[in-house]
Amino acid sequence: MKRRQFLTATTLAVTGIAGCLSQDETAETESTVHDTPDTDSDVFTDLPDSVGLEPVASGLTGPLDVAFADGKRYIAEQRGTVQVHEEGGVRSEPLVKLQDDLETGGEKGLLGLAVHPEDDTRLFVRYSAPSRPGTPSEFSHTFVLSEFRVMKNGRSVDRETERTVLEIPQPQGNHNAGDIEFGPDGYLYVAVGDGGAGGDQGAGHVADWYDGVAGGNGQDITENLLGSILRIDVDADPTRPPLRGNPSDYDDEAGYAVPSDNPLVGTDGRDEQFAWGLRNPWRMAFDGTDLYAGDVGQSEYEEVDHIESGGNYGWNVREGQHCYRTDDCPGTTPEAVRAGEPLVEPVIEYPHSGSPVSGISVIGGNIYRGSTVPGLKGMYIFGDFRAGGTLFVGGPTEDSGWPTTVLSIADGDAEKLQRIRWLGRHNGEMYVAGVGAGSGALHRLVSAEK
Repeated sequence: MKRRQFLTATTLAVTGIAGCLSQDETAETESTVHDTPDTDSDVFTDLPDSVGLEPVASGLTGPLDVAFADGKRYIAEQRGTVQVHEEGGVRSEPLVKLQDDLETGGEKGLLGLAVHPEDDTRLFVRYSAPSRPGTPSEFSHTFVLSEFRVMKNGRSVDRETERTVLEIPQPQGNHNAGDIEFGPDGYLYVAVGDGGAGGDQGAGHVADWYDGVAGGNGQDITENLLGSILRIDVDADPTRPPLRGNPSDYDDEAGYAVPSDNPLVGTDGRDEQFAWGLRNPWRMAFDGTDLYAGDVGQSEYEEVDHIESGGNYGWNVREGQHCYRTDDCPGTTPEAVRAGEPLVEPVIEYPHSGSPVSGISVIGGNIYRGSTVPGLKGMYIFGDFRAGGTLFVGGPTEDSGWPTTVLSIADGDAEKLQRIRWLGRHNGEMYVAGVGAGSGALHRLVSAEK
Protein backbone atom coordinates (compact mmCIF):
# COMPACT_ATOMS: atom_id res chain seq x y z
CA MET A 1 0.00 0.00 0.00
CA LYS A 2 1.42 3.42 -0.90
CA ARG A 3 1.89 5.82 1.99
CA ARG A 4 -0.60 8.39 0.66
CA GLN A 5 -3.36 5.82 0.89
CA PHE A 6 -3.11 5.82 4.68
CA LEU A 7 -4.82 9.19 5.13
CA THR A 8 -7.45 11.07 3.22
CA ALA A 9 -8.70 14.59 3.84
CA THR A 10 -10.43 13.83 7.10
CA THR A 11 -10.17 15.36 10.54
CA LEU A 12 -6.60 16.13 11.59
CA ALA A 13 -5.13 18.02 14.45
CA VAL A 14 -2.72 20.87 14.47
CA THR A 15 -0.89 23.66 16.34
CA GLY A 16 3.06 28.93 17.10
CA ILE A 17 7.85 31.19 18.43
CA ALA A 18 7.25 31.35 22.03
CA GLY A 19 8.17 34.79 23.25
CA CYS A 20 5.81 36.37 20.72
CA LEU A 21 4.40 38.79 23.29
CA SER A 22 5.82 42.27 23.46
CA GLN A 23 6.77 43.63 26.88
CA ASP A 24 3.68 45.83 26.84
CA GLU A 25 1.41 42.89 26.04
CA THR A 26 2.97 40.78 28.80
CA ALA A 27 2.57 43.54 31.37
CA GLU A 28 -1.06 44.01 30.40
CA THR A 29 -1.93 40.41 31.19
CA GLU A 30 -0.32 40.17 34.62
CA SER A 31 -3.10 42.17 36.29
CA THR A 32 -5.97 40.33 34.65
CA VAL A 33 -7.89 37.67 36.58
CA HIS A 34 -9.55 34.79 34.74
CA ASP A 35 -11.56 31.73 35.56
CA THR A 36 -9.59 28.64 36.56
CA PRO A 37 -9.62 25.82 33.97
CA ASP A 38 -11.44 22.65 34.95
CA THR A 39 -8.98 20.32 36.69
CA ASP A 40 -11.60 18.41 38.69
CA SER A 41 -11.61 15.37 36.45
CA ASP A 42 -11.10 11.66 36.97
CA VAL A 43 -8.93 11.56 33.83
CA PHE A 44 -6.03 12.59 36.08
CA THR A 45 -6.51 9.82 38.65
CA ASP A 46 -3.23 8.09 37.77
CA LEU A 47 -1.24 11.26 37.04
CA PRO A 48 2.15 11.26 38.80
CA ASP A 49 2.86 13.99 41.33
CA SER A 50 5.88 15.00 39.27
CA VAL A 51 8.17 13.88 36.47
CA GLY A 52 11.92 13.84 36.12
CA LEU A 53 14.13 15.16 33.34
CA GLU A 54 16.77 12.76 32.02
CA PRO A 55 19.56 14.65 30.20
CA VAL A 56 20.00 13.60 26.58
CA ALA A 57 22.07 16.37 24.96
CA SER A 58 23.63 19.48 26.50
CA GLY A 59 25.77 22.45 25.52
CA LEU A 60 23.23 23.68 22.98
CA THR A 61 22.38 27.27 22.02
CA GLY A 62 18.70 28.11 21.62
CA PRO A 63 17.41 24.64 20.63
CA LEU A 64 13.87 24.84 19.26
CA ASP A 65 13.23 21.78 17.09
CA VAL A 66 14.40 18.16 17.00
CA ALA A 67 14.12 15.49 14.30
CA PHE A 68 14.98 11.83 14.82
CA ALA A 69 16.70 9.85 12.05
CA ASP A 70 18.62 6.58 11.94
CA GLY A 71 19.82 6.61 15.54
CA LYS A 72 20.68 10.30 15.43
CA ARG A 73 18.96 13.42 16.68
CA TYR A 74 19.11 16.53 14.53
CA ILE A 75 18.71 19.58 16.77
CA ALA A 76 17.90 22.96 15.23
CA GLU A 77 19.30 26.04 16.96
CA GLN A 78 17.67 29.38 16.22
CA ARG A 79 21.02 30.99 15.42
CA GLY A 80 21.24 28.89 12.24
CA THR A 81 22.93 25.60 13.02
CA VAL A 82 21.68 22.01 13.02
CA GLN A 83 23.59 19.97 15.57
CA VAL A 84 23.83 16.17 15.48
CA HIS A 85 23.49 14.18 18.69
CA GLU A 86 24.33 10.48 18.71
CA GLU A 87 25.93 7.94 21.00
CA GLY A 88 28.83 9.73 22.58
CA GLY A 89 27.26 13.19 22.55
CA VAL A 90 26.93 16.17 20.25
CA ARG A 91 29.30 16.16 17.29
CA SER A 92 32.00 18.79 17.27
CA GLU A 93 30.87 20.13 13.87
CA PRO A 94 27.25 20.99 13.00
CA LEU A 95 25.45 19.24 10.16
CA VAL A 96 24.26 22.57 8.75
CA LYS A 97 25.42 26.18 9.14
CA LEU A 98 22.98 28.75 7.78
CA GLN A 99 24.24 31.90 9.48
CA ASP A 100 25.32 33.58 6.23
CA ASP A 101 21.82 33.13 4.75
CA LEU A 102 19.84 33.97 7.88
CA GLU A 103 17.82 36.93 9.08
CA THR A 104 18.05 36.79 12.88
CA GLY A 105 16.82 38.64 15.93
CA GLY A 106 13.63 38.30 17.94
CA GLU A 107 11.50 35.53 16.49
CA LYS A 108 13.48 35.14 13.27
CA GLY A 109 16.11 32.51 12.51
CA LEU A 110 16.20 28.77 11.88
CA LEU A 111 12.72 27.75 13.03
CA GLY A 112 12.00 24.18 11.96
CA LEU A 113 13.32 20.99 10.41
CA ALA A 114 12.04 17.60 9.28
CA VAL A 115 13.54 14.47 7.79
CA HIS A 116 11.83 12.84 4.82
CA PRO A 117 10.05 9.70 6.11
CA GLU A 118 11.31 7.50 3.26
CA ASP A 119 14.78 8.95 2.67
CA ASP A 120 16.77 10.25 5.64
CA THR A 121 19.28 11.96 3.35
CA ARG A 122 16.60 14.52 2.53
CA LEU A 123 16.53 17.23 5.20
CA PHE A 124 13.93 20.01 5.07
CA VAL A 125 14.52 23.27 6.96
CA ARG A 126 12.44 26.38 7.49
CA TYR A 127 14.34 29.63 8.07
CA SER A 128 14.10 33.43 7.92
CA ALA A 129 16.09 34.95 5.07
CA PRO A 130 16.78 38.56 4.07
CA SER A 131 14.17 39.81 1.62
CA ARG A 132 14.30 37.97 -1.69
CA PRO A 133 12.83 38.92 -5.07
CA GLY A 134 9.06 38.99 -4.76
CA THR A 135 9.07 40.28 -1.17
CA PRO A 136 7.90 43.93 -1.00
CA SER A 137 10.62 46.37 0.03
CA GLU A 138 8.68 47.51 3.10
CA PHE A 139 8.37 43.92 4.43
CA SER A 140 10.64 42.46 7.11
CA HIS A 141 12.07 39.34 5.47
CA THR A 142 11.29 36.20 3.47
CA PHE A 143 10.02 32.90 4.84
CA VAL A 144 12.04 30.10 3.20
CA LEU A 145 11.41 26.36 3.15
CA SER A 146 14.31 24.45 1.59
CA GLU A 147 15.48 20.91 1.04
CA PHE A 148 19.10 19.85 1.57
CA ARG A 149 20.90 16.58 0.87
CA VAL A 150 22.85 14.99 3.71
CA MET A 151 26.19 13.60 2.54
CA LYS A 152 26.57 9.80 2.56
CA ASN A 153 28.88 9.95 5.57
CA GLY A 154 26.02 11.59 7.49
CA ARG A 155 28.37 14.26 8.83
CA SER A 156 27.53 17.27 6.72
CA VAL A 157 25.08 18.78 4.26
CA ASP A 158 26.13 19.75 0.78
CA ARG A 159 25.08 23.41 0.63
CA GLU A 160 25.08 23.21 -3.16
CA THR A 161 22.13 20.82 -2.96
CA GLU A 162 19.76 23.42 -1.46
CA ARG A 163 16.45 23.41 -3.29
CA THR A 164 14.08 26.19 -2.32
CA VAL A 165 10.63 24.65 -2.05
CA LEU A 166 8.58 27.64 -0.86
CA GLU A 167 9.05 31.34 -0.19
CA ILE A 168 6.53 33.61 1.54
CA PRO A 169 6.97 37.37 2.10
CA GLN A 170 6.82 38.21 5.84
CA PRO A 171 5.46 41.69 6.68
CA GLN A 172 6.89 41.89 10.22
CA GLY A 173 9.61 40.08 12.16
CA ASN A 174 7.32 38.22 14.56
CA HIS A 175 4.62 35.52 14.37
CA ASN A 176 6.76 33.39 12.08
CA ALA A 177 5.61 29.99 13.39
CA GLY A 178 8.01 27.73 11.48
CA ASP A 179 7.21 24.12 12.35
CA ILE A 180 7.22 21.55 9.54
CA GLU A 181 5.98 17.98 9.97
CA PHE A 182 5.49 15.05 7.63
CA GLY A 183 2.08 13.47 8.08
CA PRO A 184 1.29 9.76 7.81
CA ASP A 185 0.06 10.53 4.29
CA GLY A 186 3.62 11.49 3.26
CA TYR A 187 2.74 15.14 2.71
CA LEU A 188 4.54 18.00 4.42
CA TYR A 189 2.51 20.20 6.79
CA VAL A 190 3.85 23.75 7.21
CA ALA A 191 2.84 26.12 10.03
CA VAL A 192 2.66 29.78 8.96
CA GLY A 193 1.99 32.71 11.32
CA ASP A 194 -0.27 35.66 10.54
CA GLY A 195 2.58 37.95 9.45
CA GLY A 196 3.34 39.69 12.72
CA ALA A 197 2.73 42.99 14.50
CA GLY A 198 -0.34 42.77 16.77
CA GLY A 199 -3.97 41.91 16.18
CA ASP A 200 -3.32 40.70 12.61
CA GLN A 201 -3.44 44.34 11.51
CA GLY A 202 -1.21 46.88 9.78
CA ALA A 203 1.09 46.74 6.76
CA GLY A 204 0.94 43.38 5.01
CA HIS A 205 -2.34 42.38 6.68
CA VAL A 206 -5.16 42.24 4.15
CA ALA A 207 -8.85 42.99 4.53
CA ASP A 208 -11.16 40.10 5.39
CA TRP A 209 -14.89 39.39 5.77
CA TYR A 210 -15.15 40.45 9.44
CA ASP A 211 -15.79 44.15 10.14
CA GLY A 212 -15.51 43.86 13.93
CA VAL A 213 -11.69 44.00 13.76
CA ALA A 214 -9.81 45.43 10.80
CA GLY A 215 -7.68 42.85 8.95
CA GLY A 216 -6.40 40.25 8.64
CA ASN A 217 -4.50 37.33 7.16
CA GLY A 218 -5.94 34.66 9.45
CA GLN A 219 -9.39 34.96 7.86
CA ASP A 220 -8.13 35.46 4.30
CA ILE A 221 -7.67 32.45 2.03
CA THR A 222 -6.97 34.13 -1.31
CA GLU A 223 -4.35 36.89 -1.01
CA ASN A 224 -1.52 35.12 0.79
CA LEU A 225 -0.60 31.98 2.75
CA LEU A 226 -0.25 33.64 6.16
CA GLY A 227 -2.14 32.52 9.27
CA SER A 228 -2.53 28.96 8.02
CA ILE A 229 -1.39 25.36 8.07
CA LEU A 230 -0.26 24.34 4.58
CA ARG A 231 -0.22 20.80 3.16
CA ILE A 232 2.09 20.22 0.20
CA ASP A 233 3.68 17.39 -1.77
CA VAL A 234 7.46 17.86 -1.74
CA ASP A 235 7.97 14.77 -3.89
CA ALA A 236 6.71 16.65 -6.93
CA ASP A 237 9.04 17.56 -9.79
CA PRO A 238 12.03 19.10 -7.95
CA THR A 239 13.16 21.01 -11.05
CA ARG A 240 10.23 23.44 -10.85
CA PRO A 241 11.09 26.83 -9.32
CA PRO A 242 9.63 27.88 -5.96
CA LEU A 243 6.48 29.87 -5.32
CA ARG A 244 7.53 33.43 -4.51
CA GLY A 245 4.31 34.54 -2.87
CA ASN A 246 2.91 36.51 -5.79
CA PRO A 247 -0.60 35.21 -6.60
CA SER A 248 -0.15 36.11 -10.28
CA ASP A 249 2.76 33.66 -10.43
CA TYR A 250 0.93 30.93 -8.56
CA ASP A 251 0.01 28.50 -11.34
CA ASP A 252 3.49 28.07 -12.76
CA GLU A 253 5.97 28.74 -9.97
CA ALA A 254 5.60 26.13 -7.26
CA GLY A 255 8.47 23.89 -6.14
CA TYR A 256 5.96 21.31 -4.97
CA ALA A 257 2.58 19.86 -5.89
CA VAL A 258 -0.75 20.40 -4.16
CA PRO A 259 -2.59 17.27 -2.97
CA SER A 260 -5.84 17.00 -4.90
CA ASP A 261 -7.86 16.49 -1.69
CA ASN A 262 -6.75 19.74 -0.05
CA PRO A 263 -9.93 21.57 1.02
CA LEU A 264 -9.65 24.64 -1.22
CA VAL A 265 -8.73 22.88 -4.45
CA GLY A 266 -11.25 23.94 -7.12
CA THR A 267 -12.30 27.07 -5.20
CA ASP A 268 -11.04 30.65 -5.24
CA GLY A 269 -8.85 29.92 -2.21
CA ARG A 270 -5.13 29.14 -2.23
CA ASP A 271 -4.84 25.42 -2.81
CA GLU A 272 -1.93 24.86 -0.40
CA GLN A 273 -4.00 25.80 2.63
CA PHE A 274 -5.23 22.96 4.82
CA ALA A 275 -6.52 25.01 7.80
CA TRP A 276 -6.63 28.72 8.61
CA GLY A 277 -7.66 31.28 11.22
CA LEU A 278 -4.35 30.87 13.12
CA ARG A 279 -2.16 33.51 14.75
CA ASN A 280 1.21 31.94 15.48
CA PRO A 281 1.10 28.12 15.54
CA TRP A 282 4.14 27.10 17.57
CA ARG A 283 4.97 23.38 17.45
CA MET A 284 2.60 20.84 15.94
CA ALA A 285 2.69 17.05 16.00
CA PHE A 286 0.87 14.01 14.69
CA ASP A 287 -0.58 11.33 16.92
CA GLY A 288 -1.56 8.73 14.36
CA THR A 289 -3.73 10.64 11.91
CA ASP A 290 -4.47 13.41 14.42
CA LEU A 291 -2.46 16.59 14.27
CA TYR A 292 -2.21 18.88 17.31
CA ALA A 293 -0.85 22.42 17.42
CA GLY A 294 -0.41 25.14 19.99
CA ASP A 295 -1.51 28.58 18.71
CA VAL A 296 0.06 31.48 20.60
CA GLY A 297 -2.50 34.07 21.73
CA GLN A 298 -2.45 37.85 21.61
CA SER A 299 -2.79 39.16 25.16
CA GLU A 300 -5.24 37.03 27.16
CA TYR A 301 -5.56 33.39 26.06
CA GLU A 302 -3.41 30.55 24.75
CA GLU A 303 -4.86 27.57 22.88
CA VAL A 304 -4.23 24.09 21.54
CA ASP A 305 -6.11 23.11 18.38
CA HIS A 306 -7.12 19.83 16.84
CA ILE A 307 -7.01 20.75 13.18
CA GLU A 308 -9.55 19.57 10.65
CA SER A 309 -9.21 19.73 6.90
CA GLY A 310 -10.74 23.10 6.03
CA GLY A 311 -11.01 24.11 9.68
CA ASN A 312 -11.21 27.81 10.55
CA TYR A 313 -9.72 28.42 14.02
CA GLY A 314 -11.15 31.88 14.44
CA TRP A 315 -8.26 34.36 14.58
CA ASN A 316 -8.67 37.38 14.57
CA VAL A 317 -12.39 37.17 15.21
CA ARG A 318 -11.67 35.17 18.33
CA GLU A 319 -8.77 34.65 20.70
CA GLY A 320 -9.29 31.14 22.00
CA GLN A 321 -13.01 30.78 22.73
CA HIS A 322 -13.45 34.52 23.32
CA CYS A 323 -14.30 37.46 21.08
CA TYR A 324 -11.23 39.49 20.22
CA ARG A 325 -11.58 43.24 20.92
CA THR A 326 -15.38 43.08 20.77
CA ASP A 327 -18.17 42.12 23.16
CA ASP A 328 -20.04 40.09 20.57
CA CYS A 329 -18.70 38.10 17.63
CA PRO A 330 -20.04 35.42 15.29
CA GLY A 331 -19.42 31.71 15.68
CA THR A 332 -19.43 31.19 11.91
CA THR A 333 -18.48 33.07 8.80
CA PRO A 334 -21.34 34.71 6.86
CA GLU A 335 -23.28 32.39 4.56
CA ALA A 336 -21.65 34.14 1.60
CA VAL A 337 -18.20 33.20 2.93
CA ARG A 338 -17.64 29.51 2.35
CA ALA A 339 -21.27 28.70 3.23
CA GLY A 340 -21.02 29.86 6.82
CA GLU A 341 -18.14 27.67 8.01
CA PRO A 342 -17.88 27.34 11.82
CA LEU A 343 -15.07 28.91 13.82
CA VAL A 344 -13.62 25.81 15.46
CA GLU A 345 -13.03 26.08 19.21
CA PRO A 346 -9.72 24.93 20.68
CA VAL A 347 -9.51 21.67 22.59
CA ILE A 348 -7.47 23.47 25.27
CA GLU A 349 -7.55 27.11 26.32
CA TYR A 350 -5.78 28.74 29.25
CA PRO A 351 -5.39 32.35 30.41
CA HIS A 352 -2.31 34.48 30.88
CA SER A 353 -2.91 34.80 34.63
CA GLY A 354 -5.29 33.96 37.45
CA SER A 355 -4.95 30.17 37.23
CA PRO A 356 -2.39 27.45 37.97
CA VAL A 357 -2.64 26.60 34.26
CA SER A 358 -1.55 29.97 32.86
CA GLY A 359 1.29 31.40 30.82
CA ILE A 360 2.36 33.73 28.02
CA SER A 361 3.10 31.58 24.93
CA VAL A 362 1.94 28.00 24.40
CA ILE A 363 4.41 25.33 23.30
CA GLY A 364 2.47 22.58 21.53
CA GLY A 365 3.25 18.97 22.41
CA ASN A 366 1.77 15.52 21.78
CA ILE A 367 -0.05 12.56 23.31
CA TYR A 368 2.16 10.41 25.52
CA ARG A 369 2.33 6.82 24.21
CA GLY A 370 5.38 5.57 26.10
CA SER A 371 5.95 3.27 29.06
CA THR A 372 8.49 5.17 31.14
CA VAL A 373 5.80 7.20 32.95
CA PRO A 374 2.67 4.98 32.90
CA GLY A 375 0.46 7.61 34.55
CA LEU A 376 0.88 9.89 31.52
CA LYS A 377 -0.31 7.37 28.93
CA GLY A 378 -2.94 8.88 26.66
CA MET A 379 -2.41 12.39 28.07
CA TYR A 380 -1.54 15.43 25.93
CA ILE A 381 1.73 16.89 27.26
CA PHE A 382 2.44 20.52 26.38
CA GLY A 383 4.16 23.56 27.82
CA ASP A 384 4.52 27.31 28.00
CA PHE A 385 7.40 29.70 27.42
CA ARG A 386 6.92 31.44 30.77
CA ALA A 387 10.08 31.42 32.90
CA GLY A 388 10.31 28.39 35.14
CA GLY A 389 9.88 25.59 32.64
CA THR A 390 6.12 25.14 32.84
CA LEU A 391 4.67 21.78 31.75
CA PHE A 392 0.95 21.02 31.50
CA VAL A 393 -1.26 17.98 30.91
CA GLY A 394 -4.50 17.87 28.97
CA GLY A 395 -6.96 15.00 29.31
CA PRO A 396 -8.33 14.28 25.81
CA THR A 397 -12.10 13.95 25.50
CA GLU A 398 -14.44 13.78 22.52
CA ASP A 399 -15.26 17.48 22.91
CA SER A 400 -13.40 20.76 23.15
CA GLY A 401 -12.51 22.08 26.59
CA TRP A 402 -10.22 19.26 27.68
CA PRO A 403 -9.49 19.32 31.43
CA THR A 404 -5.97 20.57 32.11
CA THR A 405 -3.59 20.62 35.04
CA VAL A 406 0.04 21.40 35.88
CA LEU A 407 2.66 18.67 35.46
CA SER A 408 5.26 19.36 38.14
CA ILE A 409 8.97 18.79 37.53
CA ALA A 410 10.70 16.96 40.38
CA ASP A 411 12.88 18.83 42.83
CA GLY A 412 16.44 18.93 41.57
CA ASP A 413 15.41 18.79 37.92
CA ALA A 414 13.42 22.02 37.61
CA GLU A 415 16.55 24.17 37.22
CA LYS A 416 17.48 22.16 34.11
CA LEU A 417 14.64 23.75 32.17
CA GLN A 418 13.90 27.43 32.70
CA ARG A 419 12.56 28.19 29.19
CA ILE A 420 10.80 25.49 27.18
CA ARG A 421 11.05 25.89 23.39
CA TRP A 422 10.02 22.47 22.04
CA LEU A 423 8.22 19.30 23.08
CA GLY A 424 8.09 16.21 20.90
CA ARG A 425 7.67 12.46 20.88
CA HIS A 426 9.85 9.61 19.66
CA ASN A 427 9.00 5.92 20.08
CA GLY A 428 6.17 6.94 22.38
CA GLU A 429 8.38 8.84 24.85
CA MET A 430 8.27 12.62 25.32
CA TYR A 431 11.28 14.86 24.93
CA VAL A 432 11.62 18.53 25.83
CA ALA A 433 14.20 21.07 24.67
CA GLY A 434 14.94 24.48 26.08
CA VAL A 435 17.32 26.62 28.07
CA GLY A 436 18.24 25.81 31.65
CA ALA A 437 20.97 26.76 34.06
CA GLY A 438 23.98 27.54 31.90
CA SER A 439 22.98 26.35 28.42
CA GLY A 440 20.41 24.78 26.17
CA ALA A 441 19.67 21.08 26.44
CA LEU A 442 17.43 18.23 25.35
CA HIS A 443 15.79 16.04 28.01
CA ARG A 444 13.53 13.00 28.14
CA LEU A 445 10.57 12.86 30.51
CA VAL A 446 11.00 10.04 33.01
CA SER A 447 9.51 8.92 36.30
CA ALA A 448 10.48 11.14 39.22
CA GLU A 449 11.54 7.94 41.00
CA LYS A 450 14.24 7.24 38.40
